[in-house]
Amino acid sequence: MKPFCRFNLNNYQCSLAFIFATEEINRNPHLLPNTSLGFELYDIQRSEWDFLREAFLWLTGMGTNIPNYTCRRENKVVALLTGASWVTSARIGRLLNLYKYPQLPRSMCSESCVPGFRKSSQEVEPTCCYDCAPCPENEISNETDMDNCVKCPESHYANAQQNHCLEKAVTFLSYEDPLGKALSCVSLGCSLLTVGVLGVFVKHYNTPIVKANNRSLTCILLITLTFCFLCPLLFIGHPNTAICVLQQSIFAVLFTVALSTVLAKTLTVVLAFKATVPGRMVRWLMISRAPNFIIPICTIIQLGLCGIWLSISPPFVDSDAYTEHGHVIILCNKGSELAFHCVLGYLCSLALGSYTMAYFSMNLPDTFNEAKFLTFSMLMFFSVWVTFLPVYHSTKGKVMLAMEVFAILASNAGLLGCIFAPKCYIILLRPERNSLHCMKSKAHSRREF
Repeated sequence: MKPFCRFNLNNYQCSLAFIFATEEINRNPHLLPNTSLGFELYDIQRSEWDFLREAFLWLTGMGTNIPNYTCRRENKVVALLTGASWVTSARIGRLLNLYKYPQLPRSMCSESCVPGFRKSSQEVEPTCCYDCAPCPENEISNETDMDNCVKCPESHYANAQQNHCLEKAVTFLSYEDPLGKALSCVSLGCSLLTVGVLGVFVKHYNTPIVKANNRSLTCILLITLTFCFLCPLLFIGHPNTAICVLQQSIFAVLFTVALSTVLAKTLTVVLAFKATVPGRMVRWLMISRAPNFIIPICTIIQLGLCGIWLSISPPFVDSDAYTEHGHVIILCNKGSELAFHCVLGYLCSLALGSYTMAYFSMNLPDTFNEAKFLTFSMLMFFSVWVTFLPVYHSTKGKVMLAMEVFAILASNAGLLGCIFAPKCYIILLRPERNSLHCMKSKAHSRREF
């Protein structure tokens, strides 16, 4: 069999490579047994022949017997290597009766598309002329002159040259991550601070300022806030199914206890001053400590909502392969977004109820009244979570998780700072004001005024 090669100086490298490959095939009797390949040079000029004569003579072994050739010579060409346009190649192919035989045209109007690029046809040029377009994002081509790029699997991403798919690294909000480390340090620091405040109140348990604001509810609130500050630690680290369920349920229950305690404190302040007015019902509510039942009632309602959430569509471990390039983020999917928003809505309704009641009791006497502090704490809590929702829905991946942790810490800090900072200031820095004599003098001067 004999291919037909048109030669010119512009493509002599292709001709040399073609002849060299032909000779290598002929030397190996196992590739094409009892068959030899040959070639003929077409349309070669004298000057061109002089330029490459020695190379052709060395490659072809002209004047010697053709190796591995024992049958009669075939004059029919089986392939055509040209340097002209595709139109010329097709015409020569028909003249040489190349039907059902390969044609090997090389386009003179386009360069080969290297890996990372694909062919893109030109509208006004022949079909063999094309542009080289880069592969789209996360697609590759690992061969020359590919017509289409191949999309990488979801667990892989294209390298910078877009000629190879690399496996994505698995990541999550870990304690080694700077963001995770900062959030965990803030969480532990605020928790220790809350424990310190609780220690101050226990040490001064019998002082007037502690007695005046319902000591038992104050201790319950401080203990709950301590665990609320530790709650973000569940959001940091490699998640699993148990962690994903505990994240939302513990967060919801702890915040419900904290807000219902604030509501009970606010109601206690209002009833304490209403009790001075004749009325059996108000006195009975104070004696029976009815406000304290708000805490278990509100908590049971939240437990019911969480139970419905976990039975219908519980949180589960999910992965995000698109937010960070080259990374697969492992995080917890909340399952039912409706249930999550119902839990948040219930917490905000408790905060709004406490805020409303505290606001209407702000005009009561200041000596025993913490309604102003409760009002500001509920206003801050409500503002944090109302701001959190649009930010939460506009972020993804680890940033979304960090925003939820930040909202938990900020709302807890608002409760701790607004309610207990003024009391700690008086207890630690102005102890002379934390006495029964000072309070009586202050009340007497207010009456005279």
